[in-house]
Amino acid sequence: RLSELLGTSVTKLNDCIGPEVEQAIAGMQPGDVVLLENVRFYAEEEANDPEFAKKLAGLADLFVNDAFGTAHRAHASTEGVAKVLPGVAGLLMQKEIETMGKALEDPARPFVAVLGGAKVSDKIGVIKNLLTKVDVLLIGGGMAYTFLKAKGLEIGKSLLDSEKVDLARELMQQAVQKGVKLIVTEDVVVAKEFSADTEYKTVKVSEIPADWQGVDIGPETIARFAGEIAKAKTVIWNGPMGVFEIVPFDNGTRAIAAAIAKCDGTTIIGGGDSAAAVEQMGFADKMTHVSTGGGASLEFLEGIELPGVKVLQDA
Repeated sequence: RLSELLGTSVTKLNDCIGPEVEQAIAGMQPGDVVLLENVRFYAEEEANDPEFAKKLAGLADLFVNDAFGTAHRAHASTEGVAKVLPGVAGLLMQKEIETMGKALEDPARPFVAVLGGAKVSDKIGVIKNLLTKVDVLLIGGGMAYTFLKAKGLEIGKSLLDSEKVDLARELMQQAVQKGVKLIVTEDVVVAKEFSADTEYKTVKVSEIPADWQGVDIGPETIARFAGEIAKAKTVIWNGPMGVFEIVPFDNGTRAIAAAIAKCDGTTIIGGGDSAAAVEQMGFADKMTHVSTGGGASLEFLEGIELPGVKVLQDA
């Protein structure tokens, strides 16, 4: 596949360090491409072992990192090598940093963030950082139920991050203090269980039955969220609105993807499940940028300096 994309033959080696690798690279001519074996077969890779990094660095004159998806990891091939060789960002890495960086630091407004996914605990840092930057924060997906619980509502058997209820309450108070419009799911699709053939219905968030669980955002929430997205000049989306892997509980995620695709502003999809959803649903080419990083884009949205980016000379 790499040969097809590059229009030249690619030689795949069976290791990433050692005499055979060194010999193969020494015999390369200008324009030749060699693909090393997966560095993660070595424990030294994830341990960011300096000696292993030196062996990798010894194979080249320059290090180009184009793997934004691993930039949040301080591994030998992402951080260690750049301490030995001059390291620069590849074209994709550059696009990721510039597009998301501009959205966070100098956004066209209104700036709307849409957050979903399962747990509040996974997104605490992101929410805190975005509350200092956005005009509107829309919260759906499984994490919304912790916010609904913080509002004093009963959520049945819906997903609950019980240790984060007080924090959710604090975050809603912070939004008020900072003048951020924070909107949590207003109606939901509830089901007896997580399966395609289960019984389900749409209810107000104040009417979730005790033995049912929330699986998607409802039509009123879709309309409210879509209305905010339509007015936006910058949109960042991270996390699905429901159990999008199961039809028909993909409806909310699909509707929000469609609303973002129609938005005239800058639209950024923050990797992971959201990226998978827009790819799967056919909206990817209508977005300004679909991030290739799951954990990396989350940490970037949190405002954390990524180890694999920090070491690059031009990032």
